[in-house]
Amino acid sequence: MSVRIDDYRRTDIKHPEELYRGLDNRLFALSGWVTSGPGRIGEFLARAETVEKDELTCANLRDGVLRARILDLQEQFRRHARDRSELLPHALAMLREAAARRVGLKPYPVQLAGSLALYEGYLIEMATGEGKTLTAALAAILHGWTGLPCHVVTVNDYLAERDSRWMEPLYRFCGLRVGCVTGGMEQAERSEGYAADVTYTTNKEIVADFLRDRLWLGNLQHPGRRGIAQLLGGAAEIERGLVMRGIHTAIVDEADSLLIDEAVTPLIISHSMPNELFLDACHAAHEIAGTLVRGADYRVDARYKEVELLPPFERRLRRLITESGADYRNTSGYFDLVQQAVSAREFFHRDSQYLVQDGKVVIVDEFTGRQMPQRTWRFGLHQLIEAKEGIAMSPPSETLARLSFQRFFRFFHLLSGMTGTAREASTELWTMYHLPVIKVPENRPCKRTVYSTRAFADLESKWRAIVEEIRKIHGEGRPVLVGTRSVRDSEALSERLKGEGLPHMVLNAIRHREEAGIISLAGMPGAVTIATNMAGRGTDIKLGQGIAERGGLHVIACECNESRRIDRQLFGRCARQGDPGSARLFISMEDNIIRRFVPPPARLFIKAQLRRQIPGGQLQAAGAVAVAQALAQRLAAERRKAVLRMDTWLEKSLSFAQREIS
Repeated sequence: MSVRIDDYRRTDIKHPEELYRGLDNRLFALSGWVTSGPGRIGEFLARAETVEKDELTCANLRDGVLRARILDLQEQFRRHARDRSELLPHALAMLREAAARRVGLKPYPVQLAGSLALYEGYLIEMATGEGKTLTAALAAILHGWTGLPCHVVTVNDYLAERDSRWMEPLYRFCGLRVGCVTGGMEQAERSEGYAADVTYTTNKEIVADFLRDRLWLGNLQHPGRRGIAQLLGGAAEIERGLVMRGIHTAIVDEADSLLIDEAVTPLIISHSMPNELFLDACHAAHEIAGTLVRGADYRVDARYKEVELLPPFERRLRRLITESGADYRNTSGYFDLVQQAVSAREFFHRDSQYLVQDGKVVIVDEFTGRQMPQRTWRFGLHQLIEAKEGIAMSPPSETLARLSFQRFFRFFHLLSGMTGTAREASTELWTMYHLPVIKVPENRPCKRTVYSTRAFADLESKWRAIVEEIRKIHGEGRPVLVGTRSVRDSEALSERLKGEGLPHMVLNAIRHREEAGIISLAGMPGAVTIATNMAGRGTDIKLGQGIAERGGLHVIACECNESRRIDRQLFGRCARQGDPGSARLFISMEDNIIRRFVPPPARLFIKAQLRRQIPGGQLQAAGAVAVAQALAQRLAAERRKAVLRMDTWLEKSLSFAQREIS
């Protein structure tokens, strides 16, 4: 019977509800505010205090006795012998003592409160350096004891592997096996990783393996059909191609990035389909796009990053295609390709949205600054960018299965998460995932000083001021972390610092292999580190000797991001665990977000105010940035809702077998 239950769980998912609308949505949002109200964290902190009261009993136990009692608790959790909520305080007290003995970390009360919240399905906001890795491990152990699949999902392979190895002695002492699944693993290694009680992995790996398993099962996704196939002797064949034992519980690290920023990005399983005719069409579209004139043949909507081809161009299309020598078959198809080719020129720039390495276009994640070598753009865009860069075009791919991260995480029966920045997205997290958000207070008061924003009329003035501030802080012997939005900006700033004779290190998608080493030195006296948004996220910048007395790490943000959360993430690199630190934002009226979301007349007016140093110009610039960010975040939220509605429509429209993976 247990085999049949395990097999049922392999494909058991939660079918999420549709989004509420109108008044229902407002009432639902209100219920989310009540669920995550300011008094809720107080309840978790009070429960954490009861855990501390149990500490002396556990501290006096020998290792063998402590482990025996922990294994007894594990059995009770698995058998559901008592209400698990009654067992939690004593269980956490024992886990606290086990953590101190096995990994040398004794959870603070705020970490215990965070673990309780994670266990009960909350998304917790914990400041950088407050110990999210251990907090998640305690909650994962409680879930792992139930015997149901538990996954700790993070943003990259390095963190998944580091955290699983770091916490392994604690898991092992508590009677659990911990696994890790990262890119490059073979099927046998993946199966072993997913077979563990708790599995650390990334969002990309778990979604890809989920889709591959569903593709392998085909019409056997329903456990009843698998049961019939097994009776007919097909059990071994079914098992041969599967790696996962199902999904049930997920603890999502850097949850704002995975559940919000990357939410609508679909992960696609595909295979190459050589199509010379299509590649010829892409080449022709690229050539045609190079002849078009902005304003005469097309117009650009910078806010929505859309290109509109103007009516006169359609009349010229047949002649242009004929002159290019392409095989004219379908005007609308070429029309779409030319539109994509213009978009490739207008919105996709080398060392910003992508890199060129070893003759290939490699996408760069705009939110993290990390390379995404396994991803390609769809609908011919990737081939058109390759044509723009003058490199060999890769063959187009046929999609076998696709799934947005947003929809995938809604499949989990129990979802929780943690991040340093969540409050700005709390309403959306509740609406999309039914995740209430609470803020866990710092273990020690935060000593971060955020200086007033400095605004400039143009980019050149801004970059000169940034270099001057770096020189000043460096001269004080304090470390500086400078955050840029693109690889191009990080390399350009590096050249400026070289010209000024200022020693520094650069961390971006090109130099990502040195990440751990660069971050380990970023808090040393006089260190200057330039980083894209990746900025060592998930790792702490530890201060060198005497740095705290000088004021700690100073963070410089060179440009506003489209989300205030990402700006806060960068500022959060300093002033960890009660250390001092400071931060400042630099902006210009030529920054990308300003050009996209602030109307030209307002932009020109503020530019003039700043150039003439008229009082109030700085405040006007800061106000323009706030409006631009609000508009950008609203637009992004609308797009995520549109994708979710499309997911829901697909689920209703497709057959059962397709519905699981569409």
